[in-house]
Amino acid sequence: QVQLVESGGGLVQAGGSLRLSCAASKRTFDNYAMAWFRQGPGKEREFVASINRSGGFTYYADSVKGRFTISRDNAKNTVYLQMDSLKPEDTAVYYCAADLYGSGWSDAERYDDWGQGTQVTVSS
Repeated sequence: QVQLVESGGGLVQAGGSLRLSCAASKRTFDNYAMAWFRQGPGKEREFVASINRSGGFTYYADSVKGRFTISRDNAKNTVYLQMDSLKPEDTAVYYCAADLYGSGWSDAERYDDWGQGTQVTVSS
């Protein structure tokens, strides 16, 4: 397993930007496909974005496509989520997840390890 620690959440006004980071404990970080999920108030956990082991493939939920960008730096054992043009409906706890030997898809059941989450609040 890998320990994941998210950071970078906070309060931002609509239209603003945030960059989330997820730091992983494993030197073999590049064996994991990575993803971001989120859970808003009163809502189920939903997929946001994923990236494969090499970083060459990314996949986004329709709700964030064109606004969010997932990336990774395997040398730093870190995955990022750049969030631009934020909307109030983006308000949620954002979770980083890792899928050992995965390819970076949207099914939460594929992911083995999860961070504790970081709160993102977007005000009107």
